[in-house]
Amino acid sequence: MTEKLEDIAVAMVANGRGLLAADESTATIKKRFDTIGLESTETSRRDYREMLLRAEKAMRKYISGVILYEETLFQHAVDGTQLVDIIRAAGSIPGIKVDAGAKPMTNFPAETITEGLDGLAQRLARYHEAGARFAKWRGVISISDTLPTAGAVRANAHALARYAALCQDAGIVPIVEPEVLMDGAPGDHSIDRSEQVTEWTLRTTFEELAAMRVKLEGMILKPSMVIDGKKARNASVAEVAERTIRVLKRTVPSAVPGIAFLSGGQSTEEATAHLSAMNASHDLPWKLTFSYGRALQQEALNAWHGKADNIGAGQRAFSHRAEMCSLAAKGTWKKELEKAA
Repeated sequence: MTEKLEDIAVAMVANGRGLLAADESTATIKKRFDTIGLESTETSRRDYREMLLRAEKAMRKYISGVILYEETLFQHAVDGTQLVDIIRAAGSIPGIKVDAGAKPMTNFPAETITEGLDGLAQRLARYHEAGARFAKWRGVISISDTLPTAGAVRANAHALARYAALCQDAGIVPIVEPEVLMDGAPGDHSIDRSEQVTEWTLRTTFEELAAMRVKLEGMILKPSMVIDGKKARNASVAEVAERTIRVLKRTVPSAVPGIAFLSGGQSTEEATAHLSAMNASHDLPWKLTFSYGRALQQEALNAWHGKADNIGAGQRAFSHRAEMCSLAAKGTWKKELEKAA
């Protein structure tokens, strides 16, 4: 039986469920492990991710899909079970990060272009065979008074569109992630500037998706929220929600089944509050949910601390955070629920 891209995409944004971004590169997860004094090895990375994936309550009730790093896609748990099989047994969908990272863009100082298109079709076929049913590619847009440039916005949008077309040809749902950096150079931009650049970036991205004949019903958008720079941070939760929705309504076709936000430098609680405010106050043509990495994992990482005796504590922390995000995806999160944890 052929799996339909549209059905996979709809399942990825099912009511009250969202995506766990567990696709940190080896370098990134080392930084995370450094905060708890744990050496990053293939085994320690496996143990950490297995702890999260075996948190049954979280996985079954709140997590629709898991974005994996290539290493994890092919790894086995301690008992020999493939990690992708643990994900599927929990009713969740395995996914895979496929880009090769943002690299300096020639002739465009302080801007990047994401690489990884060469050989992508062959890699996607292998990932599909291994069980991945969706993929992720991140384009990075720096923001300041003079950035981004039109060249960088267009180049990253074009790469996202080419990636998305290749994914759909391979039977894989593409997550299209054009991230406008909250903490870019120098990170003191206003929310007005963020709104302007986010709208420009999304509009350009959908122009390129149309040019590459990407089926909108078979993709998920993963944008950043419209938020002021990390060094500014004056906007209220309500203002972030209002401006983000305004931009999405202007740029995202209703054919797209869902939008799964990245947390992008926000605190755990901020990312939850902003998502909940959007869902609580607007009637929208798409599902709005989460695709969080650190904002879903940090509390679990701190509770686990790399020790087998703390697996239960880590899983409880992860389950609580996933539940809070689930409530936000339904617009029913409240701050006092955090204190009740």
